[in-house]
Amino acid sequence: MAVKLRLMRMGKKKQPTYRIVAADSRSPRDGRFIEIIGHYDARRDPSVIKVDNERAVHWLQNGAQPTETVGKLLTLSGAMAQLKGEPMPEGAEQFDKNAAPAEPEAAAAGAES
Repeated sequence: MAVKLRLMRMGKKKQPTYRIVAADSRSPRDGRFIEIIGHYDARRDPSVIKVDNERAVHWLQNGAQPTETVGKLLTLSGAMAQLKGEPMPEGAEQFDKNAAPAEPEAAAAGAES
């Protein structure tokens, strides 16, 4: 089975968000997948990229091929550097599945007033 790391479109009409998934290359774009590796929201400013680098590196080491876009996202998140054994790039954050989601700054500032 040929595995691809690719984007799976989610969200509402005209408001896409994407999941980064490991899927069989023969499966439809939004069809069956093996594992969710992260998510990507291009509509936010700045774009939100959350990737579980540990799982991404696992799939890459086992022969999964990223699509062009996912390859760029993995480079930004630091997964490609981690795969090659290089230090994480500036600004790359490690994704922790167990960590509580951070509150947006605007909501936190509004709650204090």
